[in-house]
Amino acid sequence: MIEAIFPGTFDPPTNGHINIIQRASKLFDKIDVVIAVNKAKNCLFSPEERLDFLKELVRPYKNVTVHTFSGLIVDYASQKGANVLIRGIRNSIDFSYEFDLSLMNHRLNANIETLFIPTDQKYLVLKSSSIKELAQFGGDVSGMVPENVRLALEKKYRNS
Repeated sequence: MIEAIFPGTFDPPTNGHINIIQRASKLFDKIDVVIAVNKAKNCLFSPEERLDFLKELVRPYKNVTVHTFSGLIVDYASQKGANVLIRGIRNSIDFSYEFDLSLMNHRLNANIETLFIPTDQKYLVLKSSSIKELAQFGGDVSGMVPENVRLALEKKYRNS
């Protein structure tokens, strides 16, 4: 059985994230989506909210699970017996950052390999921080995030 980890902050989950999950679910026996919990990051949504979003969104994919983790992702992968990290990339800037990160992860654990999956073209401009900013000013994010996330963004910014 080949298991892969798809780590990220997912604040919030975007249609680009779901695209990567859907495509990776066809390549691996099991995908574990891991929500990074980093107290140093100022996230809009709590780890529990992000977990709820993603559990609902991955329900159609029987080989996908979702967890939270605060620590090094290579440690999580080792604990789970996974040796592949999936990283979605939109452009050369993402690739440069993710490539450097993959080298560091490989140095920390030489058994961990990183697989880059480029997102579909229609999701090239989707970036969680930009989506939050657009939503904050009442912009339409309906084509960028799943419906449950869109509603939660509207509620967060309506109540702030």
